[in-house]
Amino acid sequence: MMGKKSWKVTSLLILGSIFIFFPLYLTIVIAFKTPQEMSGNLLALPESWSLSNFFTAIEVTNFFRAFTNSAVVTIITVVLVLLTHSLVAYAIARNMHKKFYKFLYLYFISAMFIPFPIIMLPIVKQTSMLGMDNLIGLAFLNVVMQLAFNVFVYVGFLKSIPVQLEEAAHIDGATTWQVFWKIIFPIMKPMHATVAILTALFAWNDFMLPLVILGDTSQYTLPLVQYAFQGQFSTNYNLAFASYLMAMLPMIIVYIFAQKWIIGGVMRGSLK
Repeated sequence: MMGKKSWKVTSLLILGSIFIFFPLYLTIVIAFKTPQEMSGNLLALPESWSLSNFFTAIEVTNFFRAFTNSAVVTIITVVLVLLTHSLVAYAIARNMHKKFYKFLYLYFISAMFIPFPIIMLPIVKQTSMLGMDNLIGLAFLNVVMQLAFNVFVYVGFLKSIPVQLEEAAHIDGATTWQVFWKIIFPIMKPMHATVAILTALFAWNDFMLPLVILGDTSQYTLPLVQYAFQGQFSTNYNLAFASYLMAMLPMIIVYIFAQKWIIGGVMRGSLK
C-alpha cells in the first residue's frame, strides 16, 4: 500500500515539474532562436546560441529604464509594507479580545476575497483625482493591496510570541512604542523575510495595476514594456521571450534562494 502511495506522489511531482519547467524551457529556447528557426521544430535547441535577441530587446523596450522603474516601485513597496503592516498586525493581535479589533481583523481579511476587476475602475478614478497616477502612487497602492494577506500572516505569528516579554519590558519602564521596535520587531525577522519576498514578487510581476494606473510611458514597469513586441497582426516572439526572460530572471533568482523562508514563514503565520 505504501509503495502505491509513494508511486502516486512521485508521479504527481513529476507531472507538476513538467508543467513548471516546460514553459521555462520554451521561453529560453525561443529567446535564443532566430526568426528563421521558428518555422522548424519549436522544441529543438537553437542552432547557435546568440545574444542578439537580448540586445535588441533591451534597445526596443528601453529595458534599463523599465528595470529602474520596477526596482523603485518594489523597494518602496517592500519598505513601507514591513514598517506599516507589522504595526497594524501588532495592534490587532494584542487587542483581539476587543470587538472593534476583531471586526477590523475580519474586515482586512475579507479583502482577500474581492476580485481586482471589481475595484479597478474606482481605483483609477481616485488615483487620477489625487494625482497618484505615477510610480510613487503605484507603490502606495501595492502597499494597500497586500495589507489583507500580510496582516493575516503577521497576526498568526504574533500570537506565538509570549505576552510576558512585553509585560517585563513595561515593568522596566518601556513604552508600547519602544516595546514594539526594540523587542517585537526584531523577533519577527523570519516573518519579515517571508512578507518582504512575497511582496517583492507581487510588486515586480504585477501587470494589471500598473496598466490601469500609469499613463506616462516613461514610467512603465517591466511587465508593461512587453507590449512593444505585440503588433496589430503579429508578435515578434523571439524578442518578446528574450525580454520576458530578462524580466523574470531577478525574481527567479530571489525565489530560488528564498523559497525556504516563504514556505516556513507562511506555515508559521497561518497555523500558530
